Amino acid sequence: MRLYITRHGQTKWNTEGRLQGWMNSPLTPKGLKGAEQLRDALKDVHFDAIYSSDQYRAVKTAEIINGHREVEIRQIMELREIGFGLWEGQRLVDIKKKYSEEFHNYMNKPLAYKSYGGESVEELFERVEKALHMVMESGGENVLIVAHGVSIKALITILKGLPRAAISELPVFPGTSLSIFKRNEDLWEIELEADTSHF
Repeated sequence: MRLYITRHGQTKWNTEGRLQGWMNSPLTPKGLKGAEQLRDALKDVHFDAIYSSDQYRAVKTAEIINGHREVEIRQIMELREIGFGLWEGQRLVDIKKKYSEEFHNYMNKPLAYKSYGGESVEELFERVEKALHMVMESGGENVLIVAHGVSIKALITILKGLPRAAISELPVFPGTSLSIFKRNEDLWEIELEADTSHF
């Protein structure tokens, strides 16, 4: 099994430095173009299954990449972005000022981070692990996964076999970048990570 993993295209709130979490903002022209470029780069890949977060920005990206394929896009909430609660819609610069201690924990000590009405990092990992099991049970040879910055960080942490605390050491991958992981017996091998050569 190969997992083709990508983040949704750039959104309006991405350009404004606002956290989205479970809220949404539309894809920008750049975000739409990035999805189209990835679609073109993957045009010869037959996907047995496509899994997307059920949030609009991910679903729209998945639809574009799917193109003319007749593959059902399975929308599952387990791939959603981490829920940021009261932080959603706020600018990062303002969050750093108003919630300096918890923002520091979120960035540097994620397992100690306490959300204001949203999810903990542990809760994020639990549902992303559930999503991975769902994908693996599909049994396809090539599977596309479209998700979000932090949910992908959690997924990559799991695929690499790293401890959960290591999520803070991973970068947020660019929108519509491509990572490919291949299953080899009980291990996942990296074939490509955060690639943007199709831009």
